Amino acid sequence: MFRNYLLTAWKVFMRRKLFTAINLLCIVLTLVVLMVVTALLQNTFTPTGVEGKSERFVQMIMVHSSHTGKGSMRNGTLGYKLIDKYLKPLTGVEAVSASTFPQSVSVYQGDRVSDLMMRRTDAEYWKILDFTLVSGRLFNGDDVAQGRMVAVLNQTTARKLFPGLPFLGQKFSAGGQVFEVIGVVEDELHINAFADLWVPITSQPSTDYKNSLFGPYSAMILAHKKEDLPAIKRDIIRVAKTVEYDDPTAFNVTHMWGDSKLELFSRTLLGRSAEESEDGGSGQLLAIIVVLMLLFMTLPALNLINLNVGRILERSSEIGVRKAFGATSRQLVAQLVLENVLLCLAGGVIGLACAAGALWWLEGSGMIPYLKVHLNLAVFGYGLLITLVFGLLSGVIPAWKMSRLDPVHALKGNA
Repeated sequence: MFRNYLLTAWKVFMRRKLFTAINLLCIVLTLVVLMVVTALLQNTFTPTGVEGKSERFVQMIMVHSSHTGKGSMRNGTLGYKLIDKYLKPLTGVEAVSASTFPQSVSVYQGDRVSDLMMRRTDAEYWKILDFTLVSGRLFNGDDVAQGRMVAVLNQTTARKLFPGLPFLGQKFSAGGQVFEVIGVVEDELHINAFADLWVPITSQPSTDYKNSLFGPYSAMILAHKKEDLPAIKRDIIRVAKTVEYDDPTAFNVTHMWGDSKLELFSRTLLGRSAEESEDGGSGQLLAIIVVLMLLFMTLPALNLINLNVGRILERSSEIGVRKAFGATSRQLVAQLVLENVLLCLAGGVIGLACAAGALWWLEGSGMIPYLKVHLNLAVFGYGLLITLVFGLLSGVIPAWKMSRLDPVHALKGNA
């Protein structure tokens, strides 16, 4: 029986090649968009590689300051003093890192100027993130303590600055300071790892940064194991209550929170403060993403339903003959739904191949610097699930409608 269903489906597909091509195109375009978006979201929220420890660390970029007796309020990024004095002493953690956000800097080499992104970090930064070292070494605690003018470059930047030359030991001028290259790492895109070059946080011309609660810094706090994160988040909220301001008449209340990658994105996108949601509204963000994907799937599904109704109407005589010879509504529905599911699965395979090609092109285009993303087994599973949903949504309704036709009306070609 199943073999007959397959043979019938193949003959139907080949008999109406244009219809088959239109259906496949609709499915492929929809799946390519969904698969590319899913792969990018997965790469963002559950990364591997350099941020492979993300399930064990929380990150902090914002502090909310206010005053109980005044209307003064400030939302800003962290200052080094806030991290060094209040976060680094936290107990029960493996490492606490402070680093600046990537900042544009001009690198001078003779008469050539390159505009690059530089990040200043401490030694703990390299313990939390798993960079792949290509050559040389990463700067360590002693380099940071001594304020040595050393730098780590990524591969693309090293090749750009020193084409055809050995990278290690080369010197360059950035922001009026001269640094020596001691290491080269692979290119990375992830939010905490993105930069063209890294230098010690203590290499700054002035030490004023050490005395400010506000500044261009972010923090990462690595737990010994994933189960320790809830306790660390509570400690962050607790220690925020002990923050002392230089001018207590301006601010006297502090809110800070440690976020996972998903929580950080949801808090930033949704504008959530600590008072509104300690988890940053991650559940709401996921719900929005799911709803948008379902809505995106609904439009092509409705189009497929309309196409399938027209296709099945043309087969009313066939349906009438089969019903006249005893075919049940269940058998007819099974045949028609199987045809649609097979078509959707074929479109899914083509769509996944096209999505892989689109991601390969996106990586090589340079539109997103240092992008490294690929379809994995989980994304492939999502693709198959989506194609099955397409097959059911666009096949069941018209199939059931046509299977209920009276044989006499069906043989006359009347719906």
